[in-house]
Amino acid sequence: MKSGAELLLEITDIAHGGDGIARHDGRVVFVPFVIPGEKIRARVTRVRRDWARADALQILSPSPARTTAPCPYFTRCGGCAYQHITGERQLEIKTRQVSEALRRIGKIPSPPVEPARPSPLEYRYRNRITVRVQPPAIGFHGTDPRRIMDVANCMLANDAVNDALSRLRSKKHLRPGVATLRDGVAHDGFRQVNDGAAEILSDLVVEMAGRGGTLLDAYCGAGFFTRRLANAFEHVIGLDWNERAITAARANAGPKEEYRAGDVATLLPAALAEALPDVVLLDPPSQGVAPSVIETLLQARPSRLVYVSCDPATLARDIAALSEVWRLTRAVPVDMFPQTAAVETACLLEKI
Repeated sequence: MKSGAELLLEITDIAHGGDGIARHDGRVVFVPFVIPGEKIRARVTRVRRDWARADALQILSPSPARTTAPCPYFTRCGGCAYQHITGERQLEIKTRQVSEALRRIGKIPSPPVEPARPSPLEYRYRNRITVRVQPPAIGFHGTDPRRIMDVANCMLANDAVNDALSRLRSKKHLRPGVATLRDGVAHDGFRQVNDGAAEILSDLVVEMAGRGGTLLDAYCGAGFFTRRLANAFEHVIGLDWNERAITAARANAGPKEEYRAGDVATLLPAALAEALPDVVLLDPPSQGVAPSVIETLLQARPSRLVYVSCDPATLARDIAALSEVWRLTRAVPVDMFPQTAAVETACLLEKI
């Protein structure tokens, strides 16, 4: 196989990240903007010992799930991977990716993964975007990451964010760099980019956490989940490294809420020993839970863990490490980021 060669390929799966998977001459071939089941003609763009990349030149047998992408920048802008796939099929793909990660990495033979919950909006859902400013271009990294795709209007962003983009583009003197554009809604601390899907995720977390005496929310941010869980528990404690977020959480705290600022791995042992929580909620960044946090949890052994993740691979890795004490009983993907390859997942782990 050589770069520039043309191949006939059949797409068998979608990798986490959005590329289609085919096989040819013992190599895995990754192809963007295709759908499992399609037969294509492709040109090889990169070759390595065990894998290669190719671009689709012609879709010979289109999938029934193929649709026309509404965005004029699609396939050139690096922001979206799935606009060519119907929303229903996107949900199926994301459900399967979470299930496969839990099976392969988490070592769970039959993961209890429920169908992905759809976002209320498939487009115009983002309350913020971060654009790259490289005059005269303002936009996002392209599918060629060396270039900035100049974007006048992002179909994932809501109208207020696109208004902010228009104002930025109208400025005469721009400094190269990055700019985060928001919809103007006041918010302290971390805010999910998709408000409608965030409410679905929140309802799942409340349902999984149940009721009890004390709940400890690690990585609590400004208290998005903690505040909603206060009604079901006698006492809720939030931990987070971000002092600004903790300050915001304290400013709006009810009588049952307590917030502590500092490194979660440092704060967690004392908080677990002192509060003896019934439930621990984990909502870590994409790299997952630190090994020291997992070790602390294994020693404390609360009855239930609720784990919210934006990365199926690190989620599965951490669940495998926790499996000697807790069994995964529910996993529910939520389509927080339609048209992209990203997925959020809420999981319930109950002590064996």
